[in-house]
Amino acid sequence: MVKKRTKRGRAVQKRTGRSRWKRWLLLGLVTLMLSAILYAIYLDHIVQARFEGQRWAVPAKVYGRTLDLYPGASVTSKHLTQTLDGLGYRQVKHPDQPGYYSSYRGRFLLRTRAFHFPDIDRPSDYLEVVMDGQGVISLKRAGNGDPIGHYRIEPRLIGSLTSTHGEDRILLKRDQLPALLVNALIAIEDRNFYQHIGIDPIAIGRALWANLVAKRVVQGGSTLTQQLVKNFFLSADRTLWRKFNEVLMALILDWRYDKDEILEAYANEIYLGQQGGKAIHGFALASHFYFNRPLQELDLSRLATLVTLVRGPSAYDPRRHPQQAEKRRDLVLQLMVDQGVISQQQATQASHTPLSVEQGDRRSSGSPAFMDLVKRQLRRDYREEDLNAGGLRIFSTLDPWFQNRAEQAISLQLKALEGTHGIAQGTLQGALTLADVETGEVMALVGDRNPRFAGFNRALDAVRPVGSLIKPAVYLSALSQPNRYHLLSTLDDRPIRIKGANGEIWAPRNYDNLSHDQVTLQQALVESLNLATVSLGLSVGLESVIDNLHRLGIQRPMEPYPSLLLGAVSLSPLEMTQMYQTLANGGYSATLKSIRDVTDGQGKPLSRYPLSIESRVDTRAVFLLKHALNEVTRSGTAKALQWLLPGEVEVAGKTGTTDKLRDSWFAGFDRHRVAVAWVGRDDNAPTGLTGSSGAMRVWARLMNGIGIAALQQEPPMGVDVLTIDPLSGLLGEGCPQTTNYPFIAGSGPTSEASCAHSESLVDEGILWLQRLFN
Repeated sequence: MVKKRTKRGRAVQKRTGRSRWKRWLLLGLVTLMLSAILYAIYLDHIVQARFEGQRWAVPAKVYGRTLDLYPGASVTSKHLTQTLDGLGYRQVKHPDQPGYYSSYRGRFLLRTRAFHFPDIDRPSDYLEVVMDGQGVISLKRAGNGDPIGHYRIEPRLIGSLTSTHGEDRILLKRDQLPALLVNALIAIEDRNFYQHIGIDPIAIGRALWANLVAKRVVQGGSTLTQQLVKNFFLSADRTLWRKFNEVLMALILDWRYDKDEILEAYANEIYLGQQGGKAIHGFALASHFYFNRPLQELDLSRLATLVTLVRGPSAYDPRRHPQQAEKRRDLVLQLMVDQGVISQQQATQASHTPLSVEQGDRRSSGSPAFMDLVKRQLRRDYREEDLNAGGLRIFSTLDPWFQNRAEQAISLQLKALEGTHGIAQGTLQGALTLADVETGEVMALVGDRNPRFAGFNRALDAVRPVGSLIKPAVYLSALSQPNRYHLLSTLDDRPIRIKGANGEIWAPRNYDNLSHDQVTLQQALVESLNLATVSLGLSVGLESVIDNLHRLGIQRPMEPYPSLLLGAVSLSPLEMTQMYQTLANGGYSATLKSIRDVTDGQGKPLSRYPLSIESRVDTRAVFLLKHALNEVTRSGTAKALQWLLPGEVEVAGKTGTTDKLRDSWFAGFDRHRVAVAWVGRDDNAPTGLTGSSGAMRVWARLMNGIGIAALQQEPPMGVDVLTIDPLSGLLGEGCPQTTNYPFIAGSGPTSEASCAHSESLVDEGILWLQRLFN
């Protein structure tokens, strides 16, 4: 009985143990299933939150200004051709699609691309533009011959702001992806894309078998969905846990979203190259980066090259490894044939096509100095995160044609100056700014002799003594007092000694170390006489000169020291451009700006930067001053412009030279544009260059490159132009040699010179004698 009970107890215990084990196993399985479900829910939340929110940090894109075409526009064939080439247009015999043009003897046939401007969504057009050496003769639609009054060529992308993660991309919708690209991608990377559930067990098995046979990894089994998950959601760690997450999230993604949405995301996310510190993501940006044209304009060969890069952007980089890239491209083409995507004839033809990769992205002009100005002005109005991730579209004032000429003027002229003046090569530096006289729009900006160098921006930050460039403010202060001064007023040009507060004596001298006793006010400015300028400045008062400097646009605080009158104040080229813009515009100041419009990524206008002009100084006095500055370029310190510029064009300007020839300046303007050039050394060592022999040569090279619009000096109301005898300074109508001078009404001479009307008296005597004898 005891033995039976013992056996029965053992059996009960065994059954109880098995029951407990089953319960624990069941509990474990339930817990595991619940954990898996909860983890799947967690991953589902991550997928939805990221995929349905702002998927990418798209940095703001900055565009240049448009090229405006209209009958009479001063646009040459060379200008139009360079603009189209910079936009990635292709010259052919018969343009049959957007992005192509033909040109023959001044007649252009042009199929423009559609573009979303801030004010209009413009479709593609087919244009005929007829030009001669002066500009546009006629503009019409090539299809029906209808005349066009005005047409804007789309602006060129000049750069983008750096995103938080150093990525850049151009977003495309699914229907914007070329069918050949999609078919090639699926044929090469995921042939069962439209049939599987996010993962492809058949592809995984096929890849495992191929790798086992080859005894190395020769094939992957990841679907496009898995690749997207890996790039978009996960890190690059190669662990089993990451692979598990990849599979689970791919299943979730495929369950939640349709195939086309997944394909669109993949096409925008895929990494396809590197440009310096900027990662190239997505096929749209890669198309511009490698081929300088939109994705929709690529042929079969180029599309296959882009698909090649999916497997390895570094290994198959067509610029660094063209042979490997071409071999892989041909493999892609053959696989497309095998999958029935293209014919063998199409593949053969495409495989015989060169890679045709552009050497650098010409779509972005690479103007770091100007981009620096844009960023500084944007940061006054926008948050950093909006600029780096909001996908804003910035329409700037930069003119790529003028920018190219400005860059050449700096780099080529500095090299020439070093050669002709025996200066060590590479030691000179320079800056150049160009702005529209009426609007203040900055059209070109160069901050280094190497325009592509994104370092110290001398155009904005080289705060250097400006020398005689400041003198017009002194003379403006005097001419604004017509009861005391006019252009023919006499000034003392004699040595002067001024004792400072610290007891030191300041004794300025003229550049030639000579004094000229008495000179006219205009002569003093034209010849840049220091002694006469100091005498005049002290007479009108230092506070008056400083006030006029501020009125002309200089915002820096200044101390009323006498040396200020000769430019002992440090300012940047951009600040001097603001001052001379006000002078060139007749006393009307337009704040310099680099931005016209800002829109969001969908083209909705966010901000406009309208024209803002303010009358700051007496227009009449400015007209007199411009007359004198014009004479500076004819007979004064800038008279070399008479042979540096073509013909006898009318411009105005002022040279500037600092102590020991450390800084060379020139500021000048024509009817439409004002430019300021600076030449010097970063170590502040003497250059041996005056304003005339240095910076003015840069300025002249720029103006010759962009074309000069001669000044038209129409006197404003309240200004009389009088005929003056230069010997006496009196009214000289009838004198043998006379010059016309402008005067503020009521301030000019009223007496006549002794020679006045002498010729008319002789003529009257001859007529009397003739009547007498007839």
